[in-house]
Formats: sequence, C-alpha cells, structure tokens
Amino acid sequence: MSLPPSTPNSSLPTPSDPGSGCQLDESYKHIFLPICYLFTFLLSLGLNSVVLMRCLRHPRNPSLVYMFNLALSDLMYSFSLPFLIASYISRDQWLFGDPMCRLVRFLFYFNLYCSIFFLTCISYHRYRGICHPMRTMRVETLRWVRATCVLVWILVFTLMTPILFFARTGPLDGPGDTVTCWDDALDEDLPRYVPYGVFLHIAGFFLPFSITAWCYSRVVRTLWRTLKKGALPGPIPGVTQRRKSIRTIVTITLLFTLCFFPFHITRTIFLAMRAGGAALGGCRALEVVAVCYKVTRPLASANAFLNALLYFLTKEPCGRGGNRGKKEEQVPKQEGKKSQLKENQLWGNIYPSFP
Repeated sequence: MSLPPSTPNSSLPTPSDPGSGCQLDESYKHIFLPICYLFTFLLSLGLNSVVLMRCLRHPRNPSLVYMFNLALSDLMYSFSLPFLIASYISRDQWLFGDPMCRLVRFLFYFNLYCSIFFLTCISYHRYRGICHPMRTMRVETLRWVRATCVLVWILVFTLMTPILFFARTGPLDGPGDTVTCWDDALDEDLPRYVPYGVFLHIAGFFLPFSITAWCYSRVVRTLWRTLKKGALPGPIPGVTQRRKSIRTIVTITLLFTLCFFPFHITRTIFLAMRAGGAALGGCRALEVVAVCYKVTRPLASANAFLNALLYFLTKEPCGRGGNRGKKEEQVPKQEGKKSQLKENQLWGNIYPSFP
C-alpha cells in the first residue's frame, strides 16, 4: 500500500496505519518561529562579531582559541537564519532550491554540535587548569589547543555529512506545485534516518554532556575546597577569579541544559513516534510531542548568541585582575611577586584576558 503525500509540518503518516495520516495543526509556528529566529539572528550577528573582532585584536591564549572557534561556528549559522525566517513567513514554502535547503539544515546541526563539542573542550580545559594546574601549564600549549579545534571541526563535519543526503525539498500540501524544506527526513527515509539520529544524540550530545557535567562537578568541588576558610594556609591565590569561576560554571551549565537538553529529548521522542506511529500513542500524542519539538528548536538555535555570554562572563582582565587581587588578598611583598606571576600565568591560560 502506498503512503499518502505528506509534509513534515502538516501531515505525518503513521506506518502502523498507512492508509491514513495525522493532520497536525502547526499554524502557530508561522508567527512564533520567525520572531524567535529573527531575534536569534540579530543577537548572534552582533555579539559574535564583537567576540571575533576582539579575539583577533588581542594576544591568543587557549581560552581565546576555543572562544574564537565557538563564535565563528555561531556566526556561520546566523547567516542561514534569514532563509528559515522567509520560509516560515511564506507558510512553509521553500523558494531557494534544494541545495540551499540541504545547506540550511546542515548548518543548524553543524553549529549545534560544534557548540556542544567546543563547550566540552572548554569544560575539560578548565577542569585541567583548576584541578591539575601545574600539569596543564607544562602540557597544554597553543599548538595543542589549535589542533584540538581542527579535530573538532573535522569530526563534526564528518558526523553531519549524512544530513546533506537526508535533508531535501518535498511536496507541500496546498495549491500548485509548491515545495517545503524537510526538517529531518522524508518518511521513506525514516528506517535509515532514525538509527543515525539516535547515534547522533548519544555521540553528539549525551556523551559530551556527561563529560561536561563530570568536569564541572570536579571543578566546583576543587574551588569550594580552596575557598573554605582555613582550607589553605595563608592567603588564597586567585580568590576573586575562583569565585567568578563558580558563578560562570553554574551559568554555563544552565545555558547548556536550556539549549541542548530539551531539544534532544523531544527530538528523540518525536523521531520514535514518527517511526512507530499510532502504536506509540496515536495522533494526539504525536501532536503534543511535535509542538514541544518545534518549541525547543528555537531554544537550540539560541545557543548561537547565548554562547557569546561566555566571552562577557569570563573576560576577567588577568593582568589588571592580578593587581586587584594583590590588593584584596594582601599577598606578602617578598613572596607576592613570584606567586602572583605564576598565578597570573595560570589564570591567564584559563580565562581570556580582555580590556
């Protein structure tokens, strides 16, 4: 039996009942999504341009290298948003051809997983810098960090390549021969796409998220111990930066969870229900999950400008911060110069130094 024509936005046939389809009312997204994507486009374009320009103007350190690559990925994605905005305003009509459809969908997932992997690299970098500082100063060089960034770009590109084959234009229900740009895959491609999507969620999100959570839990524990009164003899070096570290880590974790976790959970359920059909809850359940999935997509896209907050939250000027810390912590003059020099070098590797 042949499946009836469908679009990813209005009609999703259920494999368990191939003679009928689930008619989903998604008219809300023609207003909600363009507003969200326009907001994301403007903020991402402005904030990431500032981050890139400042990263290029100042001396490089490991944090700056990661931040530069993160901002570059976000800026690349922001250039694809006007095409999506135009498509949703046109009520899902795609006017830009099949190659651009594939590129726009590719850039969304490419940016999403570049962000996740670079945030994981930053998390591991801070874990090593705070929990194993001396070893990090000896081992982690700019060349090593740059090689890691190149590896991330290659790895994410390799993981995202199938998107260029699955994403494509398809018929749109309505008058004429109008087409839409499919969000994930055509229904006939689902048997191949679902295993790939599940693998992508595990390798691209849940594994990096677990690493990030473990790194930050160790960092918070180490910082908390050093900040406890009497934990270390004498004044605590870098106390101002360490307090700021805890606030930054909490903020990054919340942003990470807000942008990526809801999207991957709802998308996993959505793909499973598209593949399983009525056997997994029927059309009503599919409609609820589809709404949740569409709402979490703008949250995932918001990482394109929320990542820039890392720049503003961690731009503690280490050179001047060291002088302020010297006053605040009253490091003895005889030992202050050497210890402060080492401390500034260490924290300069962990935090970018900006004016």
